[in-house]
Amino acid sequence: MPTWRKSPPELVTRFDELAALVPGAVRKQMFGYPCCILGGNMFMSLHEDPLVLRLGAEDRAGLLATIGGEPFAPMPGRPIREHVAVPAAVAHTQVVEPWVRRAHAFARTLKPK
Repeated sequence: MPTWRKSPPELVTRFDELAALVPGAVRKQMFGYPCCILGGNMFMSLHEDPLVLRLGAEDRAGLLATIGGEPFAPMPGRPIREHVAVPAAVAHTQVVEPWVRRAHAFARTLKPK
């Protein structure tokens, strides 16, 4: 199992600011990182330095085309379906806020767990 670094404190603070944008989300810790869950489905988290968002196919393509990032793969060669890693530099800007809201909206479409 790989050894993962903790997210920087300023990124965790930014995560909390982004979490405040989406009503009804439950903030938890998963694998030592903060995450937001709606209906039992995670839609936003941190993993080391990137912000991770869960989005539908169209929004994933749009995010990658406009603000960058890459498919989220915590283990090389094993991307997690529907998840995109957004660079921390972008997470600290307002440009990521609509994408957080889209991830929240996508979570509302998923079957509750």
